[in-house]
This record gives sequence, C-alpha cells and structure tokens, in this order.
Amino acid sequence: MTAPTKIQALRHPEKAHRPDQPVQTRKPAWIRVKAPVSAEYHATRKVVRDNNLHTVCEEAACPNIGECWAKKHATMMIMGDTCTRACGFCNVKTGKPGRLDPFEPENVAHAVATLGLEHVVVTSVDRDDLDDGGAEHFARVIQCIREAAPGTTVEVLTPDFLRKDGAGEVVVDAKPDVFNHNLETVPRLYPSVRPGARYFNSLQLLAKVKERDPSMFTKSGIMVGLGETREEVMQVMDDLRAADVDFLTIGQYLQPTPKHCAIDRFVTPDEFESYKQVAFGKGFLMVSASPLTRSSYHAGDDFARLRAARAEKLAAEAD
Repeated sequence: MTAPTKIQALRHPEKAHRPDQPVQTRKPAWIRVKAPVSAEYHATRKVVRDNNLHTVCEEAACPNIGECWAKKHATMMIMGDTCTRACGFCNVKTGKPGRLDPFEPENVAHAVATLGLEHVVVTSVDRDDLDDGGAEHFARVIQCIREAAPGTTVEVLTPDFLRKDGAGEVVVDAKPDVFNHNLETVPRLYPSVRPGARYFNSLQLLAKVKERDPSMFTKSGIMVGLGETREEVMQVMDDLRAADVDFLTIGQYLQPTPKHCAIDRFVTPDEFESYKQVAFGKGFLMVSASPLTRSSYHAGDDFARLRAARAEKLAAEAD
C-alpha cells in the first residue's frame, strides 16, 4: 500500500492562478553574490534558530544574507512568518497568521544580546488581522532590547498600519532610534506592486513620526527596475523630503518567483550613483543607493553616518 503524499502548502496561494512572468535568469555581474558558507554565517543562523525567531533575511530571500550573517547582522522579523498582504514583489509567505508569540520580545532581545549587536533592525510581516496592526508588540520588542542590550541602537521597519489609528504613535513613543517605513515603489505602480497599501497613507505615517518626535530619525526606501521612470523617482524623493524624511535607500528589484512582478530592467551602478547625488542635493541627510542596497543592508554603519550628518548640519546652522 502506497503512503499518502503530503501536500505542501503554497507559499503564495493568492498568486497560484496567475500566469508566469518572464524571469531573467542571467544577472549582470554587479548583482551577483556568493553563496553563504562561512562559519560565522552558521553561528548566526544557530542563534536565530535557538531563539525560535524569523528573519527577513531568509523569508524575503535577501541576496546579502551571506555577507550580513557573516558579520552577525540579522534583521529580526517579528509577529510570525505569514503576512496578511499579497504584494507583487515580496517573497514572504502569505495567508492567515497565527497568534502572536508572547515570548517573542524576550527572545529577540536575547538574540540581540547574544550576537552582541551594536545596531539591530526589527521588521515584521503585515498583521491587518490585529486591532493595532502589531504596534504594541513592536513597542514590547523595543523595550526588551533596551533592557537586555542597553548599548544597542534600535531601528524599526514597520508596516503602514493602514486604518489602525494611533498605531504609529505607539511605536514612536517606544523610542526607537530610527523609524523606517518603505514606500517600495512609485505611486503609479502600487496597484500591481503593493496593491494592499496606499501611497499617501505611507507618506502620512512618516510625516506623523516627525510631528510626534522631531528628533527621531526617519527612513524610507524604494526599489527600481519595476518599470518606473526617472521623473517618477524624483517625485518620490520630493514627497519624502516634504515629509522631512532623513534617510533614503534605493535598490534593485529582484524577482523571487515567476508568479511575482517581472523585472523591467537592471539599473546600472552609474544610474544608482546619479540617484544618490540627486537625493543628497534634495536634502536627505543619508542616502544609500546601489544594486544590492536593502533597507537593513549596512544599517549600523549607515546609522553612524546619519548621526554624524545631523550633527554636522546642526553645527553649520549654529554658526
């Protein structure tokens, strides 16, 4: 008698019926990375596993995981591994999430202390099923990190908290060092790339952070190579500066599966450098723009530069 075949749950059930999009299997030289094999990488992976944690590094198939984990830099992804949204670019599993783990804040803090992180990025799946979108859970994670690793600076990369009144304020009041929320793409592409979100809601979230705490660093990022125009990217920069955002990241979109948005083109390093110079000219304190740039890539080093840039600006204004 043949044993029944175990049916594996689809990672992206909402995309199963979609026709496959063309996949560019050959990447240009500037986008290729080495496979993660170092002993330090495996040591970081063990700490993550031992504390029953998820990381966006793994769940979103980040190309920089080998480099970052070799340096013991892991971006913690809280509130489970299942997202309630169905973005066209993202490889995080979608579906109905489970209950929040009440021990997760302490486990994250223990992992941060064990890894000896000077700077940690904490992100999450979208949790539209929760009344506050998970804002209070974010606040508890920040508090636990402060207690377990008081010397570690904390950067949060939050969902948009769409229709969750007061949620952003809860996270701001927990006093992270950096509040990050990504716009991801230009407004015209939201229906296909980020269908569950609203561009101006995300802008408003970032603006409200500054209104509540003008001293808090704010950060946002977009992907390019999805079909946006240069003029549209410039407009996003202007919108973010109008919201007084300090730090902008720009990176190349990479297609996770044939069911996700297709890559329109690979943006060249020279174009990224041009975007970087324009963004600095528009008044951002810090800009990271390269093919492999991601929100948390080199986040600790960039945060140090961000603080130095603000101090230099304040000193210049005082003269």
